[in-house]
Amino acid sequence: MVPYRVGLGYDIHPLVEGRRLVLGGVLIPFERGLLGHSDGDVVCHALMDSLLGACGLGDIGEFFPPQDPKWRDAESIRLLEDVVVRVREKGWDIGNVDVMLVAEKPRIAPFVARIRESLARVLGVPEEQVGFKVTTNEGLGSIGRGEGMCCFAVSLLVQRKP
Repeated sequence: MVPYRVGLGYDIHPLVEGRRLVLGGVLIPFERGLLGHSDGDVVCHALMDSLLGACGLGDIGEFFPPQDPKWRDAESIRLLEDVVVRVREKGWDIGNVDVMLVAEKPRIAPFVARIRESLARVLGVPEEQVGFKVTTNEGLGSIGRGEGMCCFAVSLLVQRKP
């Protein structure tokens, strides 16, 4: 068996009035939030899919189906905790993750360190093993018009030695 595995995750949600904006488990002050069955945290969702993919476990919809009322308004950072447990149960440790959020507004730069810290804590790794970056879509498309946010994540898993 190959001692390393890589997974890719992606998520996108529209911004709507009347919702809290949560990214990487951190509450961001803004007049709109991400629409989703859970809290809509695109950072956690993309990261969960990258971890699950690297393990060959499928995607978050299989573990936390949106039609299940149990997950309504769930905190995605708690769902990420569950995914990390599953990854470890399969014999894998997290080598590093790299996350790229694409958002026009609000300005996320003041929250980058807190988001990175939140993710590192849940993943159980030092902050140096968590990359978190933010970019804009340069005004192009629905993301560029500020209608939503999307996120990409890559995870490297390392097989635990017996």
